[in-house]
Amino acid sequence: MTTISRIEWTERTWNPTVGCTKISPGCKHCYAETMSRRLKAMGTPGYENGFVLTLLPERLEDPVKRKKPTVYFVNSMSDLFHDKVPDEYIERVFQVIEQTPQHTYQILTKRAARMARFFRKRTVPANAWMGVSVEDQKYGVPRINHLRKVPATIRFLSVEPLLENVGKLDLSGIHWVIVGGESGPKARPMEKAWALAVQHQCEDQNVAFFFKQWGGWGADGKKRAKAANGRELNGRTWDEMPEGVVNRVNPA
Repeated sequence: MTTISRIEWTERTWNPTVGCTKISPGCKHCYAETMSRRLKAMGTPGYENGFVLTLLPERLEDPVKRKKPTVYFVNSMSDLFHDKVPDEYIERVFQVIEQTPQHTYQILTKRAARMARFFRKRTVPANAWMGVSVEDQKYGVPRINHLRKVPATIRFLSVEPLLENVGKLDLSGIHWVIVGGESGPKARPMEKAWALAVQHQCEDQNVAFFFKQWGGWGADGKKRAKAANGRELNGRTWDEMPEGVVNRVNPA
């Protein structure tokens, strides 16, 4: 089962695994954990175990059935490189990706070291974009060096939820950076200066910049509904995509 996504930088989600465990501050208010519990209560297939990591091999062939070129966010409800996902299963996921070159797959992880190890002697399919989460300096920024080792056509950062000024970033080998604030009832605020600092570094280093959302706190530092805070940063939206990639999600 794949699902149409409301995430601003993708089209659909594909979850061949669900569930995860928390490893860094960005995980504190995990939307996937909340959603998994809700889906379990509703009796939704695949969520019988709630947020406990679960492999769902019956979902592996779902993208094969879809002929229309689609941008998929892989494992929006999990982490493909979780230590309890066997290498053999990850290989099956990438076999499907390679088998469906009409699609684009965006894979995001907080387990950057394992991802780098996995691809030490493996090839990344050309249609797989590989990314890491960067929420702060201590846990997030070091993941960038691991990502740089992954031989992907597109390497990207999800700087969300942005919890502090992440400082000076070395964006060599990085093609795309997404920035966003945290949403949900317990959202932590993001300061405008933190987001702008990342945007300026992307501009200086010629890296595409995408501002996803303010989340639960607006640019004025006031808490309100995510939709009311919008997606503008410094008076405009930022929907840049990696060089040579057509933005089908938010076309100009």
